[in-house]
Amino acid sequence: MTLPATGREWHLTARPKGWPAPEDFALREAPVRAPGPGRILVRNLYLSVDPYMRGRMNDVKSYVPPYRLDEPMEGGAVGVVLASEAEGYAPGDHVLHGLGWREYATLDARHAAKVSAEAAPPTTYLGVLGMPGLTAYAGLLEVASFKEGDAVFVSGAAGAVGGLVGQIARLKGASRVVGSAGSAEKVRLLTGEYGFDAAFDYHDGPVARQLKEAAPEGIDVYFDNVGGEHLEAAIGSLKVHGRVAVCGMISQYNATEPSAAPRNLALVVGKRLRIQGMLVKDHSDLRPRFTEEVSGWLRSGELKYHETVVEGIGNAVDAFLGMLRGRNTGKMIVSLDG
Repeated sequence: MTLPATGREWHLTARPKGWPAPEDFALREAPVRAPGPGRILVRNLYLSVDPYMRGRMNDVKSYVPPYRLDEPMEGGAVGVVLASEAEGYAPGDHVLHGLGWREYATLDARHAAKVSAEAAPPTTYLGVLGMPGLTAYAGLLEVASFKEGDAVFVSGAAGAVGGLVGQIARLKGASRVVGSAGSAEKVRLLTGEYGFDAAFDYHDGPVARQLKEAAPEGIDVYFDNVGGEHLEAAIGSLKVHGRVAVCGMISQYNATEPSAAPRNLALVVGKRLRIQGMLVKDHSDLRPRFTEEVSGWLRSGELKYHETVVEGIGNAVDAFLGMLRGRNTGKMIVSLDG
């Protein structure tokens, strides 16, 4: 087949100050390179936009290098192999890889993983069966040391990670599952479809008050996607020997001033709380167990998931900014499959 000569890719053109703006990005045409030995050329079908990407836009030392200006950004993607010079990969194979934000990617096959489009929809490898799913599974069960009978609070519970955390807790025998979300519609999703015992819209009043009403006997585990006021409220509601898994703090990603909360960290001492940050890459050993267990729950219908799909490479930045503002339900994905 004739390979495409060029493809479009998104570049970061300026370091955002506070909230990113469309003018911080540029969609540019770039040549498509044929694969050399050990490499594959992939036409991307679906791109992932995730909260951690905001941190990579800052030129600061972190657990992952910052995006370089005027070069293509990276992120999770699922695509189909167009050409292969790598053993075990053939045109037509579906693969998961890390060179998103572009229409075509040429990469070392060692940095790709074959996925089955027959076993599950390709988008699930970016969401419920991918990095967000493993984050939820490892964060709850390993980092937060969840045990049957625990009461669990999840912030950002209608997002790609939070919705799975609450459902896994319920399936594993939580005594109570409480979630916060950003709209009445999302609250209804949590209690109606995901099986949360209680949920609230954090816009409706102080988080601490709403959490105490939703979990009057307190909580054992807090899964933090938000930080700030949510973390302060959780510290107040946690029982002695409570555990916090800090996955993200999206409320602070675009802040230009330090957050005032939490102001009650002294409670960590008396309650003997454990607060632990997490990165999903530290838990890759759990992937086989995670895949087997979560796939089973999906087949049985016990685990539900939602995706918000935005069409077209040209709308990738809009999808990213919308995700940061909570406009997604479940995983935010950009579809190039058209």
